Amino acid sequence: MWSPETDTAAGRLARIALTLAMAGLLAGCFQPLYGQQSLSGGPALGEALRAVDVAQINAPNGTPEARIGVEIRNALLFEITGGSGSTNPTHRLNIQLSSSRQQVIVDIQTARPDVENYGINATYTLVDLATGRVVVTGQTFSRVSFDIPGQEQRFARARGLRDAENRAAKVVADNIKSRLASFFVAGT
Repeated sequence: MWSPETDTAAGRLARIALTLAMAGLLAGCFQPLYGQQSLSGGPALGEALRAVDVAQINAPNGTPEARIGVEIRNALLFEITGGSGSTNPTHRLNIQLSSSRQQVIVDIQTARPDVENYGINATYTLVDLATGRVVVTGQTFSRVSFDIPGQEQRFARARGLRDAENRAAKVVADNIKSRLASFFVAGT
């Protein structure tokens, strides 16, 4: 049994050497998710993501969902290509959206909301273009709240809603990008 009195300098040195040896062996197993080179010799994550074609998000023209669809698609395109443009597509990403608004706090005298929640639900599929097979299916969501500063300020309410939509779209795009990155690195 080990105790501080029986610990010798040689024993401490052996434990330190064993710890360093284990750390050295495990260091080769680490691969940064967004690294420029892969350990397996396949394409790096950035190259694989640039080969994803993000399809237009279908929504009726003139609806808030149409603007949000464009916002999510633009955020995804920038996130996966870094603004450099895409290469020949190997996969296609299809996204379906739905949105919701919910009044959280309502002024009891005027029956107007003081705080609202805005939400986006997204269902997405990643299709391998070579085989036509769906390789990833998933769902993600985002819920954000926004304040309405004053009951008579209609512009502030409209701007608060627009900002909430943009924040929710960014969260959905980040979630989808993370799932795609997981698929291209781990294959699942």
